Amino acid sequence: MSDRIAEEKLNEIRQASDIVDVISEYVQLKKQGRNYVGLCPFHGENTPSFSVSSDKQVYHCFGCGAGGNVFSFLMEIEGLSFQEVSLKLADKANIDLGTSISTLDNSKSVSNDVKQMIDAHNLLRKFYHHLLVNTKEGQNALEYLLKRGFTLQSIDKFQIGYALDSWDFDYKFLTNKNFPPELMEKAGLIIKRDQDGSFFDRFRDRIMFPIYDRNGQTIAFSGRSLGENTPKYLNSPETIIFNKSKILYNYHLARPTIRKRQQAVLFEGFADVIAADRSGVENGVATMGTSLTDEHVSILKRNVQSVTICYDSDSAGIEAAFRAGDMLNQANCQVKVAIMPDEMDPDDYVKKFGAEKFRNEIIDGSMTLMGFKMLYYRRGKNLQDEGNRLLYIEEVLQEIGRLEKAVQKDFYIRQLADEFNLSLEALKEQERQYDKKHQRKEQNQQNKVLQKPMMMTRQADRIKPAFHNAERSLIAHMLRSREVAYRVQELMEGHTFNIDEHQAIITYLYGFYESDHSPDLNSFLSYIDDEKLRRMIVDIEMMPLNGEISDQELMDYINQVLKYQKMLMIKEKEAELKEAERYKDLERAKVLLADIQQIRKTL
Repeated sequence: MSDRIAEEKLNEIRQASDIVDVISEYVQLKKQGRNYVGLCPFHGENTPSFSVSSDKQVYHCFGCGAGGNVFSFLMEIEGLSFQEVSLKLADKANIDLGTSISTLDNSKSVSNDVKQMIDAHNLLRKFYHHLLVNTKEGQNALEYLLKRGFTLQSIDKFQIGYALDSWDFDYKFLTNKNFPPELMEKAGLIIKRDQDGSFFDRFRDRIMFPIYDRNGQTIAFSGRSLGENTPKYLNSPETIIFNKSKILYNYHLARPTIRKRQQAVLFEGFADVIAADRSGVENGVATMGTSLTDEHVSILKRNVQSVTICYDSDSAGIEAAFRAGDMLNQANCQVKVAIMPDEMDPDDYVKKFGAEKFRNEIIDGSMTLMGFKMLYYRRGKNLQDEGNRLLYIEEVLQEIGRLEKAVQKDFYIRQLADEFNLSLEALKEQERQYDKKHQRKEQNQQNKVLQKPMMMTRQADRIKPAFHNAERSLIAHMLRSREVAYRVQELMEGHTFNIDEHQAIITYLYGFYESDHSPDLNSFLSYIDDEKLRRMIVDIEMMPLNGEISDQELMDYINQVLKYQKMLMIKEKEAELKEAERYKDLERAKVLLADIQQIRKTL
């Protein structure tokens, strides 16, 4: 069996894998001219700087510099090796590679420890589920779930299971499957006793809810106690495969529906997601026992613009909804808030009022973020009291001042005026003051953040020498024409490019052409192992470029490159001349002066 995928098969995979289609599964893209743009998945941003070229089949972020082809995108975002990505794309395109990759396990970018941790979690998830639905040991747990409104379909869809009431069953089970106990402890599945170093199971006599990563691999569990055991919910600890600040429960199942409906529903916990799913709300996700994080917001923003928050209606849930709403709003998401009545959570509501009412009155009847904030600021206030009423009006006006659209501001100001019988003009004037204050504060914050990078960027632009751009232009034309590449090699007469990375690129390019490859950007990107060089090549390729390069234009670029080298030689000889003059070495000074004059003539 071959350890490498044949070049003709790689070309077949490239032709069958449209980069726009692949990246659209991870990033929300919009057509803009000839390219598609979206928010970069590799760094946090509010303004799209991530560009995908359908013509060139490459992507490039003008913010962080990320760039490459469909292979490098999947390698970076999924943490896969080149061979793994090739197999994944081939499978998706129904391309038979006609071989197996015998060294695939050794080439994986994820470590063997990570693989074993995930394999152990997947194995236990299947076993827990089997115990729940097929054995007498799981009968009590199954009856409990059915009484709570769970259906067999939900139990199967979410692979809910049951952990035996045993101190060491999981430990023995995993050990018999050749999983190292020390590694399983690091994975959070078993615990080591301090006294004698023996191991025991973390989860015992609990209903088990698997937690998945975005690829549908089991990476953790949450176990609910059946009896009076505490805590009520016992979660896996954070490990190298499970970071709750970066995981949204049900994301792997909900993402297709989220993208189809262009809306995500954000819940507080997995029980609410499962209850909502039973009600037909299949685009629900939840944080894992933590507040919403920037990473969670980034995941949502890549896939959708509109997010509905559906948290519990108790005090903690309302406070959490307020914070989450602000975070999503600052990320330019369209935010709505579903209000639960009488301190209920979604699970309670569905059981009491049914699925249809939950969909129609709670989710579809959700209110705008500003409408929610007006209710939020009413809490704990007696609006019959003059002081409370003035405080409420002031807080709401400050929020209105943060709104961007004039129509929205007018709408909510009129609501205040009507409710409290106030002058519309007086409220608008007060709001304008808050608006100006808010704008000044926002501007000052932006200036602090942007001033230094902008100054550095402007300074870099000013000092970037002509030879640097000349080398980039030459590389751009060399990528498109083998003849131009060898013409440049001839005209350089053994000289190298001044930028080390540029020289490395053309060295790779000559090797690429000498291996009988035709000019092809995607093939060349796959030919290079260096991620930094790949990014630089894509950046160069995204430059606006005229058609064929003329002889005069080619010579101008070459002269700029060589001119810089001659200027460096002049500086070196001038330094030597000063040294000779200091030591009264008149003969050497005379020779150096002649050399300098000769080089200047060539300029």
